[in-house]
Amino acid sequence: MTDPIIYTNYVAAHHRKAAEVLPFIDAYVAKKEQEIAEIEQMVERYENRRAKEERAYQSMSTLRRLLSGRKPDHHLAVEYIHFVKKPMEKVRELRQEIDKARSIQQSSSPSDIVSVSSELANEMR
Repeated sequence: MTDPIIYTNYVAAHHRKAAEVLPFIDAYVAKKEQEIAEIEQMVERYENRRAKEERAYQSMSTLRRLLSGRKPDHHLAVEYIHFVKKPMEKVRELRQEIDKARSIQQSSSPSDIVSVSSELANEMR
């Protein structure tokens, strides 16, 4: 069966019966929570590395600090955006997807027609 696809604001919305979707939601949520955990670990590793670099720099003598060279602040800002801000935005999006899937699971009866994200629709195939 091919499901109808409705494009709203360039996001494909698939409509399925809740009975088709409900069995897949737990696995989908678990997969998304695993992705969140991996992203948070990556962010934590970056923050630990930055703190370690900062402690090492602060423990140097004044002469070594002058000679060692330090990353410019704008480089640190770009690193922060790349390694912290963007991944945490992804985490926020994943949590919204999880909340939407759980709301489908909790508030839908098996005969209802529900709108699911394209990712969840692909997961069901």
